[in-house]
Amino acid sequence: MERAVKAACVQAEPVVLDRGATLEKLERLTAEAAGEGAELVVFPEAFIPVYPSSTWAKHFAGWADERSKAAFARIAEEAVAVPGPAADQLGATAKSHGVWLVTGVTEIDPERPGTLYNTLLYHAPDGSLALRHRKLVPTNHERLVWGPGDGSGLRAIQTGVGRLGGLICWENYMPLARFALYESGIEVYIAATADDGDAWQSTLIHIAREARSFVVSPSHFQRASAYPDDFPLREALDGLDVLGRGGSAILGPDGSYLAGPLYDEEGILYAELVPARLHEERQRFDAAGHYHRPDVFQLRVRENRRNSVA
Repeated sequence: MERAVKAACVQAEPVVLDRGATLEKLERLTAEAAGEGAELVVFPEAFIPVYPSSTWAKHFAGWADERSKAAFARIAEEAVAVPGPAADQLGATAKSHGVWLVTGVTEIDPERPGTLYNTLLYHAPDGSLALRHRKLVPTNHERLVWGPGDGSGLRAIQTGVGRLGGLICWENYMPLARFALYESGIEVYIAATADDGDAWQSTLIHIAREARSFVVSPSHFQRASAYPDDFPLREALDGLDVLGRGGSAILGPDGSYLAGPLYDEEGILYAELVPARLHEERQRFDAAGHYHRPDVFQLRVRENRRNSVA
């Protein structure tokens, strides 16, 4: 990381199950963040087309529930194909505003569309897709929605805003996945999530202190009122208000908060990421450097993708 960078952590509600309208909202929010000087703009886990809240996704466990089948089909229909027009539109947004854009999506592979994935897409300021990471292990009810990812995106990449990479929600509890990022020299760690619990903040503090990196953690914000009237599992939302209260935050490499956490509303958090802070904290601890014992421990990551898409 060669210079100070302004990061934007977006906590926003998607236009639920409407990929096109959500892409338009993402473009507006990216424009707003870029207008404030942000060079890195990060959106939450599964922002497009919706994070499958356990409130209703638990119904996917039913064998013959026609409502559940219809709800899953809606998610698949509004998912982001990679490659595909929606992914291209994300790239165009990044290029139009000259930012690094990181977006949580439900991904569908156009060559093998039978399985969906929980994916982070990293688009460069030139509009290219620089990195794609699929969540290694979907959590709890998520396994009824998404398939397991692979190691092809399990690394940090060199960018103009520092060495950038990340993990999705509870795969941040996987020590070897975190260490794969540390070994690749991560400086800006993306921890996109749907976990709005108080304990998640302790996790973010630990990651920042262990990685000695900046942590940008956008969390999903979702209300029952945002769902369309024709959502097949609408009855599961009756009488409910907030389904995901957020908790987005940006932390420094000592675990201190630079912005947030933000709860119960939409908003954009901003923070300046100063490279000297990395050196200051890594003098005492560098998990993959002077505080590592490669003569004792070795990690092997199989980076090959599980399907034919590059």
